[in-house]
Amino acid sequence: MASLINNFPHNGVVTLNRVILKPEYSVEDLEERVAMLCENVKTYHSETGFVGGFVALNSGAISNEGSTAGQTVESPMKGREALIITFWNSFNEHEESHKSDTFQPLFKDVLALCENGNEEIAYEMLWSGAAYSPEEAREAQKAKQMYAVG
Repeated sequence: MASLINNFPHNGVVTLNRVILKPEYSVEDLEERVAMLCENVKTYHSETGFVGGFVALNSGAISNEGSTAGQTVESPMKGREALIITFWNSFNEHEESHKSDTFQPLFKDVLALCENGNEEIAYEMLWSGAAYSPEEAREAQKAKQMYAVG
């Protein structure tokens, strides 16, 4: 099975930052500042624990099928909330990256956009995986049908 994040160790650490933009800033402001920060991390920490990451913007859609609270409505955080998610070999390597003289000014530039300050939470990966290829999916479906309890 293919991994979701290439070279991410089974005991790696995932960090999550939730950004809520101040009203006077745009998504473009966030994209520019986060791009600078992410490029810095890739440049200076790819050899010291950084494995990968991504940034996701709240699209406003709320899944009626995947939610248990209320009916589908548009999220009030549409276009204002973003998640910055990074993957690291270890928490200590992550922490060392934040002490970098090149990182801190860029980090402060991102924090200046944030209405909510910042709390970065580290998670231990319990599961990750990429989708099956069409052939793998068909084989998995056949196997499940063959062993299904009636």
